[in-house]
Amino acid sequence: MDENRKREFGRLISAVAFGRRLTREESCEAYRQVILNEQPELQQGAFLLAHIARGPSTEELGGAWQALDLYDTAKISVNTRGPVCDIVGTGSDRLKTINCSTPAALIAAASGLTVAKKGARLVTGVSGASDIFEILGINLDSPLSRAQECLETHGICYLPGEAFLRSGWARLITSMRFTSAFNIIGPITRPCEQTNCIVIGAYSKTVCDQLISALREIQMPRALAPYGALFNHDQAEGMDEFSPSGPTRVVELNAGNITAYEITPSDFGIKACDFQKIASRKTAHENAESILEVISGRYDTPLADFFCMNAGAALYVSGMAKDYAQGFEMSMKALAKGKALEKLQQLLEFQGAGNTASV
Repeated sequence: MDENRKREFGRLISAVAFGRRLTREESCEAYRQVILNEQPELQQGAFLLAHIARGPSTEELGGAWQALDLYDTAKISVNTRGPVCDIVGTGSDRLKTINCSTPAALIAAASGLTVAKKGARLVTGVSGASDIFEILGINLDSPLSRAQECLETHGICYLPGEAFLRSGWARLITSMRFTSAFNIIGPITRPCEQTNCIVIGAYSKTVCDQLISALREIQMPRALAPYGALFNHDQAEGMDEFSPSGPTRVVELNAGNITAYEITPSDFGIKACDFQKIASRKTAHENAESILEVISGRYDTPLADFFCMNAGAALYVSGMAKDYAQGFEMSMKALAKGKALEKLQQLLEFQGAGNTASV
């Protein structure tokens, strides 16, 4: 690499660290160089940490998202007119729960919503969505064309970051163990072009606002960004999901309008539960076993309530449910009838072991 380009990027790192704001174009170019591995790894890490520590602006996040979308994101496209939803979290939250977006996606799809779920391996917790789906039998090397077929046939697919993010984030996430702007822009990537609504859990209250502002910037029609907490507990310690153990701050985007409010488990029609009932187990395999137990029919547990709350939120943001309570009820009925397990089986039919062709 040209020495002048290294020095120029180094000066940018220093400027960001000392508080300089970037234009959307500057941010896009900086993230392009990181994504395409055009700078030494030391400089890439320094930039990412300086940027997240200083706090990225909405304009900068828009530029970072643009770089990720243009230079790294492979796409699928399906023929549908109805809502297509994604359910995902940023990770890096302080209250570690059993993976929720994974079973919530299956339950929401079982309730009739088309779900193009994306995810990745763990960043800071015990297991990420890709870790769980792999244990449940999904082949992460399955081509995206199979995910597209599954979405068109059964109304659900899994899009692992390892597959649709072909160079940048997929490369970085294998070695990164700290929070970066990728925790914000990664979850708002759109590998399915028809995705028009999303439930995207945040690891802090501030990030709720950043995510929704960024989603408005990229013209997502509807979105929810929840940050869940516990009753009688430090609100700085939260989870990137709707909480069945306390209040949840929600920032909602609807047709360009942003509102923020707080809801509790009673808004879903349930009683609050002890956090330990939904806390992450010690290993990814234990988490996967707990998820499989619920979707296989054990629906009368706090863990089932947790999953159905978040599935119900997807039904609400998609317009399939009039409110959170109805979304929860629809989700619980689908779970009780065994339809969530059917969705996993349909997913395995297209994206399970044996589908190893290259993307």
